[in-house]
Amino acid sequence: MQTSQLHPTSSRLQQVDFANLGFGNYVSDHMLVATYKNKQWTNYEILPYSPLSMAPSALALHYGQTVFEGMKAFRHQQGGVSIFRIEKHYDRFCRSLQRLCMPAIPFEVFVTGLKELVSKDRAWVPAKDGDSLYIRPFMIATEERFGVKVSEEYKFIIFTGPVGSYYSRPLKVKVEDEYMRAAKGGTGYAKCGGNYGASFYPAQKAQEQGFDQILWTDGSPELNIEESGTMNAMFVIDGKVVTPATSDTILDGVTRDSLLTLAVDLGYPVETRRISAFELAQKHQANLLQEAFGTGTAAVTSPICCINIQGKDYFLPDYTENSFCVKARNLLHAIRTGNTPDKYSWNTIV
Repeated sequence: MQTSQLHPTSSRLQQVDFANLGFGNYVSDHMLVATYKNKQWTNYEILPYSPLSMAPSALALHYGQTVFEGMKAFRHQQGGVSIFRIEKHYDRFCRSLQRLCMPAIPFEVFVTGLKELVSKDRAWVPAKDGDSLYIRPFMIATEERFGVKVSEEYKFIIFTGPVGSYYSRPLKVKVEDEYMRAAKGGTGYAKCGGNYGASFYPAQKAQEQGFDQILWTDGSPELNIEESGTMNAMFVIDGKVVTPATSDTILDGVTRDSLLTLAVDLGYPVETRRISAFELAQKHQANLLQEAFGTGTAAVTSPICCINIQGKDYFLPDYTENSFCVKARNLLHAIRTGNTPDKYSWNTIV
């Protein structure tokens, strides 16, 4: 790994309002850049964060070969910075790359480069409880050719930035019964740009109708739930944590996996199974639908206060410190920050 001798003339850190971070507003001083050409990765460097130079004919701009990950790092109470579940994120990144016919980045480069980058910009990691350093690894096709083909050249980049909460209040969501996020055999399980771009229009229409987000379904008459906006969907039904099983249409969420593990530790039975919107309505009518929430790296857990199913609103109970999604989020945060033992070895301290 090479560290460039170029440095920003001055850090942008003094421009950050750490009391009001928002999400995605600030980017740290440095980025990791690697180049793939002639079937090999070269020139691993940490450089000052700066614009990219790319030809208008670069294949990523036309045919969608772009994949990303979302990770987080936290200030650790024993000192240093804790990066959460590097190996799990790397594995998912590689699965996404494979689906888009893109070359895997070597594990050693991913881990070593990420640790060095976070260490170099450790001053950007927020100290405020609940805030974090968001980490964005991504890869784009850079070959200069506008014929439809798999690129033979790529850039791998990681940048970071301090973030606050993604959602500040419980969400009102609509079960989507017209548009689909993903189809069987497609790219639903991959974190590729096209999945997100295609979701904007239905989400925008839902927001115009007064909803915060969408509960995506599989397009079947049963309206089986798949994801919650850009997050995995989870429910607490009659004391059980229930979530759709991962598949080629559902992203294998790292936060989802972590919360299911912690659910067992907290004494909750766990079910990963098909669950339809109509079952949610039935459970609600029987007073058994206790919680609904989205879960992901950005939001961690986002409680849902109302689910609209084919025009009818189903309001959920208020969330308290005893709600599963609150207890699980707090426990996960305590593990990430070193306030609770990390018995699963999820943290990498730099």
